[in-house]
Amino acid sequence: MIRLQAYKYELMPTTGQARDMRGFAGSCRFVFNKALMLQKENYEAGRKFISYVEMAKQLTAWRNGAGTPWLKDAPTHPLQHALKDLERAYKNFFAKRAGFPRFRKKGRSDSFRYPDAKQFRIDQANSRIFLPKLGWLRYRNSRDALGTAKNVTVSQSCGKWFVSIQTEREVGQPVPQAAGMVGIDMGITRFATLSNGTFYAPLNSFRRYEARLRKAQRAMSRKAKFGKNWKKARARVQRIHARIGNARRDYLHKTTTTISQNHAMVCVEDLQVRNMSRTAAGSTERPGRHVRAKSGLNKAILDQGWFEFRRQLDYKLAWNGGYLIVVPPQNTSRTCLVCNHVSKDNRQTQSRFACMSCGYENHADVVGAINVLERGQCLLACGETAQSGRSVKQEPAEATQVETA
Repeated sequence: MIRLQAYKYELMPTTGQARDMRGFAGSCRFVFNKALMLQKENYEAGRKFISYVEMAKQLTAWRNGAGTPWLKDAPTHPLQHALKDLERAYKNFFAKRAGFPRFRKKGRSDSFRYPDAKQFRIDQANSRIFLPKLGWLRYRNSRDALGTAKNVTVSQSCGKWFVSIQTEREVGQPVPQAAGMVGIDMGITRFATLSNGTFYAPLNSFRRYEARLRKAQRAMSRKAKFGKNWKKARARVQRIHARIGNARRDYLHKTTTTISQNHAMVCVEDLQVRNMSRTAAGSTERPGRHVRAKSGLNKAILDQGWFEFRRQLDYKLAWNGGYLIVVPPQNTSRTCLVCNHVSKDNRQTQSRFACMSCGYENHADVVGAINVLERGQCLLACGETAQSGRSVKQEPAEATQVETA
């Protein structure tokens, strides 16, 4: 099987190279925004969508025009790829996979890509990479990039530049080294509870740095915008955000790696995180209820990274020869394991499950994880999801917390 994998490294550019990279990212952003503006004007005039080929002809005119001669300073292929990014964004919008394309802003996700392997060279032995119009750049070679390099993406985050090298290599058909099937219930108090009673405590990386972030943001708001002190304060805010994101990604990677290596099949709930974290503020005419409590819940949900957890589990299980099974989340923590009675009164508190019909008691998250597992087993066995009846019973082991360093 063919495996596509990306390796990300921190670049160590010179002052001139960093200046050129900012210019290249700005040129790609300009091309994307100008093409998006033309597409919107074309749509308002009632004409058809402008294809990439026609947009590429426009790009040639922009590069040779008197108004934007600085576009010639940037390499051609990243500018063309910006047009392809816009075309892909429109296709995702038409297929209802994403919202309408938005204009890019300076300083937010600045990046550019070399899409062809003939345009760059990688010297892993000396920890350097050659990019057109930039020359050789040093990078922190933390691990070897395995396979044949296909494309390179240069991006900026929190004042630092990074290079992501996507490679392609052929690997043998993976065979799972572990056996067994497990269900996972996601939560706030417990980040992930497994059907065998094991659970992972939440990291809450945003909550850890929330006070420090609030202080830094208040200090930035008191500075004159775009002044030297304002830029220094903004850099402090960016560093805190980077620390929050890095800690969350590290925790998710370690947790998903452990689960994918120890289980052949994993069942998870099909949680719609965007709907679950939607604001309850309402409007002036119809104000929402319990807005502050819902805001705190939304913040806690987004701090866990449930969608990224599921995404990482999906590809890591595939790499290890396992499978990810997604089941409907309705009433998983309200359904009794013994008598199948479903009621919201069964879950009396956040952690306590007590069936109103037969009196069965257990931790609510463990009950939810077992129900997720049984729905996954029914889906795997007969292609249908379990609603109320179950043919497989599993008694949970004693709850054990797993520490992830």
